[in-house]
Amino acid sequence: MQESLDISWTLMGLFSLTLLIPFTINRLYQLDLAKEVAVSVIRMIVQLAFIGLYLEFVFQLNSPLLNTLWIVLMITIGSSSIIAKSKLPKKRLFIPVATGLLVGLLPLVILLSAVIIQPTPLYSAQYVIPLAGMLLGNSLSGNIVALQNLFTAFKERESEYHAAIALGASPHYATIPFVRAAMQKAFAPIMASMATTGLVTLPGMMTGQILGGVNPMVAIKYQLLILTAIFVMLTISVTITLQLTLKQNISKEGKVLVRFIN
Repeated sequence: MQESLDISWTLMGLFSLTLLIPFTINRLYQLDLAKEVAVSVIRMIVQLAFIGLYLEFVFQLNSPLLNTLWIVLMITIGSSSIIAKSKLPKKRLFIPVATGLLVGLLPLVILLSAVIIQPTPLYSAQYVIPLAGMLLGNSLSGNIVALQNLFTAFKERESEYHAAIALGASPHYATIPFVRAAMQKAFAPIMASMATTGLVTLPGMMTGQILGGVNPMVAIKYQLLILTAIFVMLTISVTITLQLTLKQNISKEGKVLVRFIN
């Protein structure tokens, strides 16, 4: 099997010229996204360059304390991103969202590292940090969808909610239809991805490993582990986030204490 082939920075630069296509489409259709796309691309380049240099340092140092601090930073940034994209107040949502991500992530990373993969040492940065990054990264969109749908339901079906409260229903019972719908919509994309993996899509992790020279069956095993872990983490994090959000942001009388930020 052929080993991984390096890509020169010159060819990377030439390939980046393909970005002219989305900029041209933006101009033709007047999408007003040029600035946002440019900022996103620049951030992507700078952040990936930084993380590449940082990971080389982290892998060599291989410190459990530094690994832990990096994961805490990822959870903090991920939680802030979820809340910002959901257009909800950070002050009231940060703890529920961060708790959901932490409780969903930590047991799975420990299980994958200590029982399934068993690197040496078990806290090896080469495995722990990429695993945590993949799990967190794939949980962001699901949590955003869940929160947006939950509070959209409160906004659009407010009379239904208050009618249930007026009839004596507890806030927990009155919000069950909203929570159910939010969870169904949050889980739909990952389930569709799982159902079509191998037939319609070849996931990025598996493709990257194969391009890197790894045996396809080994790459498939890792991909199965990751997809399963992503789905499990998403269900845990969304469930905990929604439940803690409701507990913290609905009064005993049933009043909703948080709204979308305009």
